[in-house]
Amino acid sequence: MEKYVLIEETGFEIARKKIRNNKKSGNKIIFSSDNDELNRRILEKEHVDILLLNQKNRKDKQKQRDSGLNNVTAKIAKKNNIIVGVNFDEIIILMGKEKSEIIARVKQNIKLCNKNKIKMKFIILDKKNERDIYDLNALGLVLGMPTWMTKELQGICIC
Repeated sequence: MEKYVLIEETGFEIARKKIRNNKKSGNKIIFSSDNDELNRRILEKEHVDILLLNQKNRKDKQKQRDSGLNNVTAKIAKKNNIIVGVNFDEIIILMGKEKSEIIARVKQNIKLCNKNKIKMKFIILDKKNERDIYDLNALGLVLGMPTWMTKELQGICIC
């Protein structure tokens, strides 16, 4: 079974060093940052397997959602064969208005990934939130994932 390593950083040089050290070990890299500029730099310059987009601390603008993914970063992810990760714990844990905002952002990312033919996966950070593949497929279909995306959909547990 493949071993996944989650790297959460705020600085490019530190992130680059951690990514390269873990790549030498043969691990699959999941990169996450709340800084969209850093995410774009990592997508362009380093080879990561999954870009995990956290939606919780984002602020939507008046006429546009801030989902962490746009046309430019989607094209870079497609070119470098990078999978877009959805933080499954945020969907499970949050309630009310916060949950609806996160689901709306995830739906926007799904539309963008479908348009650019980018694969998506659910990333599970807490063992208690783990679900079987049928639940994840059902959620993916409800959120608007096409069937080609849900066929390869899986939850990666980093517990």
